Amino acid sequence: MIEQTASPELQPAHHFRNFCVRLSPTPRGARLARLLAVEQLRSWELPLDPARQLVAELATNAATHGRIPGRDFRLSLYVIANTLRIEVTDTMGDRPPRPRRTPPETDSESGRGLLIVEALADRWGWAPEMRPRKTVWAEVALPRPRPLPRPLAPEPDASCSGARGALSQGPRG
Repeated sequence: MIEQTASPELQPAHHFRNFCVRLSPTPRGARLARLLAVEQLRSWELPLDPARQLVAELATNAATHGRIPGRDFRLSLYVIANTLRIEVTDTMGDRPPRPRRTPPETDSESGRGLLIVEALADRWGWAPEMRPRKTVWAEVALPRPRPLPRPLAPEPDASCSGARGALSQGPRG
């Protein structure tokens, strides 16, 4: 199930955007979360990094540590003003995320996910949800949108300005 607000061209410049999808808590589901997030960020014309890596880490954690067979995890992306918020909700609310305080062994294949999230996100945290869920979130400040260039005013003597042209200025006879 994919939910989304109105298309970007119908939204005002400073606005709220969201994207939400439920995925299976498997390595394939985690990979799909990253791919869908990248495509959504592209459609919103937002920078892909570091959001791509944050989604990958949070989704992998949900598929690895928050997995209960038969229960999906949810990826949500929100843009509020100039902040991108990434949320991953899984069904292991009794297992809060805890980043390691000591680096993992150099040959270890796991143990770095939340350290990466901590390094890349401007803010991150977690919140318990309705039992048995929890949501781990990360926020990234987005670059300020560049102001749109001001349109040039037409020259006063240009034919499209209404000052002169093919339109009759006087009574027709």
